[in-house]
Amino acid sequence: MEYIREPFSYECKGRSVVTLGKFDGVHRGHQMLIGRMEELAAENDWNTVVFTFDISPQVCMGSTPRQMLMTNSERKDFIERMDIDILVECPFTKEVMNMTPEKFVTDVLIDRLHAAAVVIGDDFRFGKNRAGDGAFLQKMGKKYGFSVEITGKKTDEENGREISSSYVREEVSAGRLEKAAGLLGYNFYIEGKIVHGRHLGTTIGIPTINIVPSGDKLLPPNGVYFSRTEIEGGKCYNSITNIGVKPTVDGENLTVETNLFDCDEDLYGKKARVSLLHFSRPEMQFASVDELKKQMNRDIAEARKYA
Repeated sequence: MEYIREPFSYECKGRSVVTLGKFDGVHRGHQMLIGRMEELAAENDWNTVVFTFDISPQVCMGSTPRQMLMTNSERKDFIERMDIDILVECPFTKEVMNMTPEKFVTDVLIDRLHAAAVVIGDDFRFGKNRAGDGAFLQKMGKKYGFSVEITGKKTDEENGREISSSYVREEVSAGRLEKAAGLLGYNFYIEGKIVHGRHLGTTIGIPTINIVPSGDKLLPPNGVYFSRTEIEGGKCYNSITNIGVKPTVDGENLTVETNLFDCDEDLYGKKARVSLLHFSRPEMQFASVDELKKQMNRDIAEARKYA
């Protein structure tokens, strides 16, 4: 996959089909858009292009929380696994913010991406003051020679509610990981490099790996989660994860700390993807490290049953 961060100095080789949006979480609604784009590309031998921004315009303007379902790095890795040809992660500069919808069409879609088709959701807006919409894109398509498909929202089968990033954020923030997974189409995860912690787990016979989450990453409530962890290189382990400040032994720094079942490898410096499956209990403070160890062993026994 080509990863483009300077779209105004890039030119796509050949024609393309483009989908545009924030793609926070790349949930089932986003996957529907991308799937339709891939169908058109396969039928016509076009490049597949996902166009997004390095920061959501709504975040930049203060209408959406900064903490997102995916960091830019996580989104890049996820889209790369979907076999997309080109990911454009456009910096949301003042120049871009003030670009008229037609200039975006000519300078980006036509001159840079050679768009033959564009696939968008029915709520997509772009350009200065969000003046561009699907109807405008269709008008531009007739003028400049590309087709436009506008898709409706994918809905939650349980309640008919439209699947959106904000809906998923609600579920993650409430610790309802199973529901979030149903909306995402995969288990919500936290990705990062494994770093050294205080090594307390090793001293009490329960070794853990530590990830320091990005400040841009939305996290569920502090507590203990049954999890599944993929290590760089492809190995996967059932696991249990604590998100929080470890009040019994630390009490300050927020960490994501995971015990991998049946693993005795040195993993420092490798990337880990910790998928959270189920919220088990809130984070607690214990009177002693011995009490903490007893509870951790109970937690692990429950997590092994869940796995």
